[in-house]
Amino acid sequence: MPSCRYAMGELFTSPHEWTPLITERLIDYIRVHVSQAGGLTPARKFAVLGEMHGVRTAWHGPGDVSPVGHCANPTLSVCAYNFGIQEMAAFPEASREIFQGIPVVRNGADTPTTRQAGALR
Repeated sequence: MPSCRYAMGELFTSPHEWTPLITERLIDYIRVHVSQAGGLTPARKFAVLGEMHGVRTAWHGPGDVSPVGHCANPTLSVCAYNFGIQEMAAFPEASREIFQGIPVVRNGADTPTTRQAGALR
């Protein structure tokens, strides 16, 4: 029988919603929208919680997340020992002209950058 993997959390905004899923190992991936969860600090904290319980990260990155939000996801991913997978939306060239540092997908991999996404060219 094939192994099933469960990811959940993109609609959660409170630690009270995702903590039991992680601590009871009910999911394989925590899929949280970083800005809805409170930003980098809370997201890093529950990434560490997931690391302790064998739950990997899968930051939510749909097309309605801003370029700055998409920069937060790989930033968290490179510092998480339990990185799992990253959802990534493509941005049109017009967005790339305005925002420096939007992550780029090359050969199926999201490439973090040291450029600031919010800085105007």
